[in-house]
Amino acid sequence: MNLKKSLPFLTLLAISVLLFIIHKMVFYSLRINQETFYYSLEILYLFFFSFSAIIFGVLLTIKKRSFDNVGMSFLLATSIKMIFCYLILRPLLQIPKPNDPTERINFFILFIVFLTIETLFTIRLVNEKK
Repeated sequence: MNLKKSLPFLTLLAISVLLFIIHKMVFYSLRINQETFYYSLEILYLFFFSFSAIIFGVLLTIKKRSFDNVGMSFLLATSIKMIFCYLILRPLLQIPKPNDPTERINFFILFIVFLTIETLFTIRLVNEKK
């Protein structure tokens, strides 16, 4: 695979690692105990990184075959991702009124951050010349 094909994935990896390090530092500086979390930060970042990489791959494949369907493919892939995110978040939502909502907030922030990365990637992909 040449650099142009792997650049989006390498960029995603670099951004994910940077965000993970910042996230860990924030948790450490605020003394947030992660041991009580249902999902560790590592698992969440791996999950969101994997889904973003899959979405990147799907969009790049769709772009080669039918450039006009990139936007709709993004919407479909994001909808599927939301279903999986709900299934993963479901155990956290079933806890009646947690004492510390940090884990839920953490999940939603990660979801929004990775959705933003995917959206920006899609915008750049759609704005490229054929």
